[in-house]
Amino acid sequence: MSDIGDWFRSIPAITRYWFAATVAVPLVGKLGLISPAYLFLWPEAFLYRFQACYLPWVILGFNYIIGGSVINELIGNLVGHLYFFLMFRYPMDLGGRNFLSTPQFLYHWLPSRRGGVSGFGVPPASMRRAADPNGGGGRHNWGQGFRLGDQ
Repeated sequence: MSDIGDWFRSIPAITRYWFAATVAVPLVGKLGLISPAYLFLWPEAFLYRFQACYLPWVILGFNYIIGGSVINELIGNLVGHLYFFLMFRYPMDLGGRNFLSTPQFLYHWLPSRRGGVSGFGVPPASMRRAADPNGGGGRHNWGQGFRLGDQ
């Protein structure tokens, strides 16, 4: 048993505490001393600590804390806001002209339709059929049906 203790004391301090926490925290949850749900998520702080509109700025602050490039994050936020303004706000809300449009060669390489999907609530053109004169529309007439519990 001395060999394990010597090995544990020989590893660097931060690694030692990290290793001890990775063993102790699940053990505390398994023994039922605290609810395991609180070991992996603190819902109030996580779901309510910021709103979606602040997400770019939260990511910027997080990158600042971990030592990343804040300049790249600021440029990304600026470009994202500029794109949103020029693509949606200015043409739709302010009545201005549309400055941004997708180049035609991209439509040639990547068509906007794929797999027969044509939009929300609209069947693909290949599936649209003229109404059947019998009223079936090409489908079986199963009747009107009943809700559960009705008789």
